Amino acid sequence: MSDAVSVIKARLPGAAPKLGLILGSGLGGLVDEIENPTRFAYTDLPGFPHSTVSSHAAELVIGTLSGLDVAVLAGRVHAYETGLADAMATPLATLKGLGVESLILTNAAGSLHEDMGPGSLMLISDHINFSGRNPLIGVDGDGRFANMVDAYDPAWRAIAKQVAEAEAVELHEGVYGWFLGPSFETPAEIRMARTLGMDAVGMSTVPETILARYHGMRVLGISSITNLGAGMTGDALSHHETKDVGATIVPKLTRLIRALLADMAGR
Repeated sequence: MSDAVSVIKARLPGAAPKLGLILGSGLGGLVDEIENPTRFAYTDLPGFPHSTVSSHAAELVIGTLSGLDVAVLAGRVHAYETGLADAMATPLATLKGLGVESLILTNAAGSLHEDMGPGSLMLISDHINFSGRNPLIGVDGDGRFANMVDAYDPAWRAIAKQVAEAEAVELHEGVYGWFLGPSFETPAEIRMARTLGMDAVGMSTVPETILARYHGMRVLGISSITNLGAGMTGDALSHHETKDVGATIVPKLTRLIRALLADMAGR
């Protein structure tokens, strides 16, 4: 048992969440929906990284959401903060150690399509790792050759689309492109990304997906679209926009995730 799992089990001996969530920039409000929450600051969990991004709370919250026991990572550490793609390796291993089998990843992203504008939600069908980095570099054993075919579980995506339709939540679907950051992409890079088949771009999620697949977890990814890509509107991009627009999407994203979890609980 890892040190972080031991700390959690000492305080919550019966903790056995089967579902994990990771919340992206501006999306931390979703954690307020958790019932009977127990909070652990990342600084209190051995091996957990320290986030330097203002819109990430950096705490693990364990409780109940829509009838399911969940473990929520409210905030992530990005590769651009440390230069290391495995910044979230310990938190993901901790979720696995607690018994998490499925993981929902959320992020704030820039859209490459005018008809998927700010305020939209995009279900991630696949990703392109444009960073050139991988969180499994340095891991020993054959497990590091993680299978990334259907990394974003097709059956779970089909359920998500059915739930979104029932909840009258418009849910786009597309390929997410991971750029290292922290600077935003250039207009030329956005044009290239569209040519390569990306539908939205961001600075996270892909490392956690790779780590989750390494641990054998099912993955569902949802991007909250906070802006159009650089050069598409003529306006400058900013992290303030990411936080502000992300916050307005929380009610819609919350409704979708709560309904999806309720569907899972009923199966």
